[in-house]
Amino acid sequence: MIRPVLSEVVAIGASVCGRKSMINGRHSFMIRICTEQDIRAIYDIINDAAAAYKGIIPADRFHEPYMTMEQLQSEIGSGVVFWGFEDGGRLIGVMGIQDKGDVSLIRHAYVRTDQRKGGIGSRLLAYLTNLTEKPFLIGTWADASWAIAFYLKNGFSLVPEAEKERLLRTYWTIPDRQIETSVVLGDRRREAV
Repeated sequence: MIRPVLSEVVAIGASVCGRKSMINGRHSFMIRICTEQDIRAIYDIINDAAAAYKGIIPADRFHEPYMTMEQLQSEIGSGVVFWGFEDGGRLIGVMGIQDKGDVSLIRHAYVRTDQRKGGIGSRLLAYLTNLTEKPFLIGTWADASWAIAFYLKNGFSLVPEAEKERLLRTYWTIPDRQIETSVVLGDRRREAV
């Protein structure tokens, strides 16, 4: 059961907010659900941060922009609900969650290049993984060592290669080439999958 239920979150939209932090009497950041007005910022953050993949992931998998506006709209249409880390009214990190029945997927987790290493990704991940009791799965590029290290640091573990392929084919819609060049990580609740 998702707290709040993702379909309810989508219906409620901007009125659903996450945690706020107070520093010297002012709100320094907020984790909140993204709205239609955030689409351009989500697009910009994804493509800014995904530049790190250039020359790292297989050349046939990298293109510019990394994610087109049409692909982003398609991801949202397929049920990816984006949450954002906002600081001073500026969206600086995004992370999607997708309900897949018996599991939830973390999708498209990115922080603006000039804002990395500040704990933003960890805060978003902790917030989203507390929205549901379901097991979480994350797929990422096998050559993106920094991404894998981030998820390992945050309590996820790599799944075995044979299980990886089964999970990618069950819960993602991606080409065979991406399956070959990806890894899957799961949280401590993964044993139920």
